[in-house]
Amino acid sequence: MFRAFITLVFTAAFTLPLFASELPEVQESSFWGQEVANGSLPPVSERLPLDPLVVDLEAKGRSFGREGGTLRTLVSRSKDVRQMVVYGYARLVGYDENYEIYPDILRDVEVEEGRKFTLHLRRGHKWSDGHPFTSADFEYYWKHVAQNKELSPSGPPQNLFVDGILAEMSFPDDYTVVIEWPYANPGFLQLLAQASPFFIYRPAHYLKQFHAEFTDQKTLKRAIKKARVRTWAALHNGLDNMYKFDNPDLPTLQPWMNASTGKSSRNLFVRNPYYHRIDAKGVQLPYIDIVEMTIVGGGLIAAKANAGEVDLQARGLDFPDISILKKGEVDGAGYRTLLWANGAANQITIYPNLNFADPMWREVIRDVRFRRALSLGIDRRMINRALYFGLATEGGMTALPQSPFHETANLYRWSIYYPAKANALLDEMGLTERRPDGIRLLPDGRPMEFIIETAGERKEVENALAIVTDTWREIGIKLIMRPLDRDILRNRVYSGLSMAAVWYGWDNGLPQEYTSPEYLAPKHQEFFAWPKWGQYYQTGGEVGEAPDMAEAERLMELSYDWSHTQDSVLREQIWREMLTIHADHQFGIGILSQAPQPIVVSDRLQNVPERGKWAWDPGAHFGIHRIDEFYYEDPFQQLTQ
Repeated sequence: MFRAFITLVFTAAFTLPLFASELPEVQESSFWGQEVANGSLPPVSERLPLDPLVVDLEAKGRSFGREGGTLRTLVSRSKDVRQMVVYGYARLVGYDENYEIYPDILRDVEVEEGRKFTLHLRRGHKWSDGHPFTSADFEYYWKHVAQNKELSPSGPPQNLFVDGILAEMSFPDDYTVVIEWPYANPGFLQLLAQASPFFIYRPAHYLKQFHAEFTDQKTLKRAIKKARVRTWAALHNGLDNMYKFDNPDLPTLQPWMNASTGKSSRNLFVRNPYYHRIDAKGVQLPYIDIVEMTIVGGGLIAAKANAGEVDLQARGLDFPDISILKKGEVDGAGYRTLLWANGAANQITIYPNLNFADPMWREVIRDVRFRRALSLGIDRRMINRALYFGLATEGGMTALPQSPFHETANLYRWSIYYPAKANALLDEMGLTERRPDGIRLLPDGRPMEFIIETAGERKEVENALAIVTDTWREIGIKLIMRPLDRDILRNRVYSGLSMAAVWYGWDNGLPQEYTSPEYLAPKHQEFFAWPKWGQYYQTGGEVGEAPDMAEAERLMELSYDWSHTQDSVLREQIWREMLTIHADHQFGIGILSQAPQPIVVSDRLQNVPERGKWAWDPGAHFGIHRIDEFYYEDPFQQLTQ
């Protein structure tokens, strides 16, 4: 069944020639023409795999593009250069625009019984520096990174375990990798396709020079001293940052490679001369030569987009920015503003921390009546009208209507504005004592000042919380908003120091039958309601706390049951029960969903879908829409701009 599934996802848009004679005649890129002419780079026919991924753009409803141009985009932090890995979206297997998985970097995948995965690499595929990409790169990761105690002190990642049993990995030949478990691992391909990829390979030829098993001690000591680190493991791990994408020397398989040196607010990424995808006319992708990513203050992104200083922008833009963006269109700034569907389960979600360090507050927060009261005390309609012109969907966090698991009852469960009921629930808890100003008191006499920490990056979040502040006063709770740096916020949540935080809802609001419900169970610290429980699972019990609430334990059982059955009916039942538990217990208090995401696109940029989905995972934001297929109708003008 799995083999059939992988095969069926190939359509006319993705073809896999088996012989070089079947390929279209390939064309040399003008960008690399000079390097080819002077002999410093092989011709494109020698740079491509023998069996590249051929993309028929017309079959996808797009047009064949022209090479060239510089794409300008903005980010608000230096670490966001990793968005090039997200947007570029070169994965072993990836999602298409219908959220079906197809082989991308891989030529093919065979899946047997859901537990044995045979990965077939493309013959002649090369890293961006021209070195062959083979099974040796998987073997290096497996034997010398994942299982090296100095590089991986906690052992191989949990993703490689099923029921506590580590995968077995073998390498029959240069272009075959076999990964297997004794039990099914139904979410494995999804891990390989996610926005933040699970890299099970490394550029061995580059990293070996920093590994104690392959390099002499004198050479390593010099490199350690130069890098100003203490150990060879710190040196290796610092350079082995395929997702961070901040080491220009690290070879890549992404469509663009980092060409920046040193710290700068302007980062350049140039097309990968060995990229594995071509269009059906023989033009090597990506079409665009250079991506220019500039770091600016988050509050300036909308203004710079309005001034026509970007060619493709969504990050840093939110619904309230639409008015200024539309004004820029009218003023002739040379762009259009698209409104894409948002794939997150909720755009503003409050997470009371069930693992909060304060014992008294922890007891209150863990009482489901308290979380229900908080949700009933939110006037979602007022927030929707004030901030989203009534265009968002009001309700709690659950699967979106496009998912087969959507239930209207879950959307509205404990999510209708009902302050009288909220007050009754709090009274029922025994929280009846109040200050003269109406604020309730905790059993130990402290005022119920509920502190919600925010990253302070989205204006609509702070505006929404300002409205919530007023309505929560009606139920005797004082909301205190505390803006923090994003990294500080996360660290406080993970350590149990944060009482509550506000963030997006689940990344994937569009689950399907094949989607693992793992993110609904307390398995990840990234779900701000239970960071300690997530740490406990992620570290095999070494850190954090074991789940000790019946509902959390039930979610863990259901997640286990889903991963141990192939019965689609049972999987659907599991999904529905888990969603109902979340809606009933309000672990994440959702406010609004489906507010459109503004996408600023240069008038000259082509192949950008008018209607798209803006989702982190699955989707990788622009990733599933294949940014390497975007092109300029006048690339020379863009290049010299």
